[in-house]
Amino acid sequence: MDQMLAKYQPITLSLFRFMTGLLLFQFGVAKLLKFPAGTAFDKVELFSLIGAAGAIELVLGGLLMVGLFSRIVAFILSGEMAFAYFISHFPRSFFPLLNNGSLAIMFCFGCLYLATAGGGPYSLDAVMGKKT
Repeated sequence: MDQMLAKYQPITLSLFRFMTGLLLFQFGVAKLLKFPAGTAFDKVELFSLIGAAGAIELVLGGLLMVGLFSRIVAFILSGEMAFAYFISHFPRSFFPLLNNGSLAIMFCFGCLYLATAGGGPYSLDAVMGKKT
């Protein structure tokens, strides 16, 4: 079973990178562009802490989707998610189930993994690496 699934690891890494970037990108869109309407981010102002987080998620989430500068982008996003957890969620409760911080923790460690594993074979990083 291990050998059969191991051959799909590079493709799955690229898919994981893309989906992580897409999900972070959607938070940036919701915070800055107010789409879709009716989210908890409807009243976020650009020049606020959450607005700055939205700008980071919009730009770096987009870079992560296409796989450009994947390692450094993922490292920055991992730090942003750790910061978000300890600033916003942790003060509410120690337990992630009670403070709604589970998603921030998953993004933090998912991005930390991507920072160490790279963007995978289906990324702009891989395309640029093949040219040199």
